[in-house]
Amino acid sequence: MRRISRMILVTAGYNFRMWKKNMRVIAAFLLAFILCFMLTDKLVLFAREQETTMQLVEPFIWTFGDGNSILLGSMLFLLLFGDLPFITTATPFFLIRENRKIWIAGQFLYIVGACVCYLMFILGSTGILCMKYLFPKNTWSYTAAMLAYSEKGETLGIPAAVKTLEMSRPYQTMCCIFVLLLLYALVLMFLQMFFTLWKGQLAGVISALTFSAYGLLLNPDNLKTLLKLPDEFYYKARVIVGWISPLNQATYSMHNFGYDNLPSLKETFLIFGSILTILVFLSTRQMKRYNFQFRGTEE
Repeated sequence: MRRISRMILVTAGYNFRMWKKNMRVIAAFLLAFILCFMLTDKLVLFAREQETTMQLVEPFIWTFGDGNSILLGSMLFLLLFGDLPFITTATPFFLIRENRKIWIAGQFLYIVGACVCYLMFILGSTGILCMKYLFPKNTWSYTAAMLAYSEKGETLGIPAAVKTLEMSRPYQTMCCIFVLLLLYALVLMFLQMFFTLWKGQLAGVISALTFSAYGLLLNPDNLKTLLKLPDEFYYKARVIVGWISPLNQATYSMHNFGYDNLPSLKETFLIFGSILTILVFLSTRQMKRYNFQFRGTEE
């Protein structure tokens, strides 16, 4: 068992070593920083105008508590993992030393580790960009209160919700949002992995784009605008898409905090966990039939 675990770690570690001087990876992280800059700009301007401060992780919470921001951030995973299913000149060596199941397990571990690194980078970037206005105490700032309890948050397009402030604290909320983003990213990339192994790299990319478009289409605000839904139907539509859209399930404010019919955080974690289990099983099974094609040179 120890030998198998070590081989899985070595396989995943090799993929991380391929990051060195890799322009595709550098571009993915650079674009992620630019995205964070664009999304936090309104927060910085608001704090400057009001002469207020923010809690250390509030920029991350308010920036990625919105489905559209999550969708934009997740699109960069397609660039970061543009070489799925990670076949290099070292792959024949790994397949000789280990079996296909161990190799695919190493790829799964790499995807998880890379997603965590990417999200940690985003978390750090939002903090760095707003550093001048931050304090570390685990309590909501006056900035958050102004955004949530007035119309200023909605006017600026910042998803500061009253129930977020009343039901949790900043660090706990940040952890929940981080896990939700991670689970959504893993579902997206494991879906792409399965279709890549099944039908090829183009099919994998199309599946990921279709998955993202599905989430965008089922955004409750987009549905209200497109279908011109009255308020009474808007709430029902919001509940329905909250259950059937992974993007909405990855959005912190689209959860039940005790007084509506949206999925709870535990139910969302269970849904994502079930989807991931199915995708891992299907990908591992498809791996047995996958026809490796080696070019003989590294990109």
